[in-house]
Amino acid sequence: MSAARTLLLWYDGHRRRLPWRAPPGVLADPYHVWLSEVMLQQTTTAAAAPYYARFLARFPTIAALAAAPEPDVLTAWAGLGYYARARNLHRAAEIVAAHGFPRDPAALARLPGIGAYTAAAISAIAFNVPIIPVDGNIARVLARRHALLAPLPAAMREIRGLARALAADAAAAARPGDFVQALFDLGATVCTPATPDCTRCPWRAGCAGHAAGIAASLPRKIAKKPRPHRYGAHFWLTDADGRVLLRRRPSSGLLGGMAELPGTEWRAEPWSRRSALAAAPMRTRWRRLGEVAHGFTHFTLEITLYAGAVPAIAVPAIAAPGFLCDEEALGAEALSSVMRKCARLAGHAFAGMPARGTPAP
Repeated sequence: MSAARTLLLWYDGHRRRLPWRAPPGVLADPYHVWLSEVMLQQTTTAAAAPYYARFLARFPTIAALAAAPEPDVLTAWAGLGYYARARNLHRAAEIVAAHGFPRDPAALARLPGIGAYTAAAISAIAFNVPIIPVDGNIARVLARRHALLAPLPAAMREIRGLARALAADAAAAARPGDFVQALFDLGATVCTPATPDCTRCPWRAGCAGHAAGIAASLPRKIAKKPRPHRYGAHFWLTDADGRVLLRRRPSSGLLGGMAELPGTEWRAEPWSRRSALAAAPMRTRWRRLGEVAHGFTHFTLEITLYAGAVPAIAVPAIAAPGFLCDEEALGAEALSSVMRKCARLAGHAFAGMPARGTPAP
């Protein structure tokens, strides 16, 4: 029995139930596959699942997503991070709504935000194209099965070649979508990063890494450089009506189009109280609430949060991109995860990510 057929037999009895996965024998909705794959970039399955359900309830079709204003899309995405994903998803939906959903991986990869991996995943799972998208799970499984000693990313070229050979197997080619998802499930539930459960693996007999006793150490990776640290100061300013001053970030770049509390730039040197308050939106008695820590892909950020109150906020006079928001309506704003942490530290009962702030002395 071929390796592909062995894995498919295992999958038929052990497939995970996921919100975006079609029932056995049913071809998946390409919109559902696309949305889930975009959400799962840099996000775990457990974290993405509730966002997927809420997003799909708000934008049930590609046409609905394409017709929505971008701020509404960003609001629905708020908390997932990596907001360029939401902006690209929206732009691509506009194209797909107008011209149809391409099935070919090359055509899919021309849509905003869809790279080679996502294009292959959509093609295989939604359109049964015999292609294998190589993500971290699949790379790990194949590196262990073939005992590849070259570290990542150097080993990726050989791993992709092994994936192409698997996709050409008759059993895999007959059920491309199921085979790809079988590989995903094998990596996510059995051939896990730190402690692979080789006793439950359908490929144990043919696994060179298991035979050599080195499966858990594969794939090897080059040590990452430590991420640089940046510092910022932001301001929680309220008026007599309980409204909070927010501003909109530029549409491009990090957290593009998201709402945030006004503040300083993020730089390599810490901000002294004096230098930070020089950037405050208004003069008032500012109280330091503490620090909020947040990790981005390429750097870590530490924000010092200050709080102040004034009778009235003249928005146009102090912050051109600024606007006022009732505290009760903050949940409807496209606040990034780090700004949600700031709101939590300010004492706002916000149903978002918990703050990791350090209370001020």
